[in-house]
Amino acid sequence: MAFMDFKEAIGLLMKMPVLWIPGVIAGLLAASLWIVLNISGSFFVSRLGIVFALVILLFNAGMLVLIKKGEGGIRMLISEGVRYYFRVLLPQLVIVFAIMVVFVLVMITVTLVIGGTPDISILTILSLCITIPTLFLTFFFDTAAIFEDLRVFDSIRRSITLAANHVSKVISFFLVCAAFCFVVIFGLMVIWEAFLYDRLQPLTTYNETQIASFNPDQLVALIGPGGMWITASMIFFGILVLLPVLMTYKACFFRKIAGRPSVIQQQPGEYDSKGRYYKY
Repeated sequence: MAFMDFKEAIGLLMKMPVLWIPGVIAGLLAASLWIVLNISGSFFVSRLGIVFALVILLFNAGMLVLIKKGEGGIRMLISEGVRYYFRVLLPQLVIVFAIMVVFVLVMITVTLVIGGTPDISILTILSLCITIPTLFLTFFFDTAAIFEDLRVFDSIRRSITLAANHVSKVISFFLVCAAFCFVVIFGLMVIWEAFLYDRLQPLTTYNETQIASFNPDQLVALIGPGGMWITASMIFFGILVLLPVLMTYKACFFRKIAGRPSVIQQQPGEYDSKGRYYKY
């Protein structure tokens, strides 16, 4: 089922090229963040990242509306994105806030039990144990909000219900997403390395100590300004492909597991005195 929905998503993207626009916008914004990071440092990136994420959310909401209606253009993409913007943003804020509250409460409990501050390994395990189940259950909140026109808590409740009732199908969905991401990212990494082969060649002469102490700043210095632009291009193309495909796949998958209520049509006829039914 999950793979068939993926094929449906690819067909929908071929049928509606406007669905690629959010990928173009998100790719350009992500590539610009990478360039700003290398030119100005992380101070501006952290602030621009929040603004860019809010912009991308608008286009994602508009994309889901277009998939729901099966038609539309750029104007509808933007107008519907504005219309459903807070319908998608507010549940996301609620989920993030809930994760933070649960994490703080668990941290307080663990601190009281062990009588001290837990180490980093315990914090990592706690974070994963809280974040992964929450995201698994609430992953379809935006599609529920748009496809079924639900409010904040109703969309979260609907996502939890669907994910809990279709655990194996949702796991298959995430496996297909992971496989697709791996193929795209691995392919782009091969292309990136091919373009920068001459600049990365000195790494082959490094010993184990040098490799262990090698950090991202040294890598950026090694590839130079030209490598920075090539990396930005790979980021752009990666998000250009991943975002539209995964969002469309998510919408198609949600539509399949959510289903539509079937209408039972009564055949014309009547019952006799013994309860037997006769059609006209």
